[in-house]
Amino acid sequence: MPTNFWMFFVTALIPLLIGFIWYNPKVFGRTWMRVNGFVEKDLEGGNMAMILGLSFVFGVFISVALSTIVIHQTGVFQVMMPGIAESGSVAQQQFNDLMAQYGTAHRSFGHGALHGGFVVLIFVLPIIAINALFERRGWKYICIHAGYWFVSILLMGGVLCKYLDYGSLS
Repeated sequence: MPTNFWMFFVTALIPLLIGFIWYNPKVFGRTWMRVNGFVEKDLEGGNMAMILGLSFVFGVFISVALSTIVIHQTGVFQVMMPGIAESGSVAQQQFNDLMAQYGTAHRSFGHGALHGGFVVLIFVLPIIAINALFERRGWKYICIHAGYWFVSILLMGGVLCKYLDYGSLS
């Protein structure tokens, strides 16, 4: 368990901040509206508290899942369960020794961002594209949304990899 689990909540704000910029009419907002056949009036009256609140909650889900991909040490933790949960166990000592030696390996913003980018290319982009194809949407639609998630998840992965801390088990 991370010692600074609040980083999941911090990184969950990234898609909201990027979305505020990305879907602004001066960036991709007008194109997004045109591709979807929206006019300004279509976007009025939505429950913004619910939309933003649920978007934040889903952002937390993404952050938690993404942390297991961008931080390789979580894989070691998962492999050694449940033995490392036992206080004073041999498995726990081995885990602590391993983390003392390799706990900071590949723990940089760039490394997390790289893996975040891979997640978008091999997981998020295909999901968006499949939905778009069945909805008869064009490549602009796919590129707008995939680009948004590429930037968002790249930043989320970088921040999580660099700043999410795991303490020793005891």
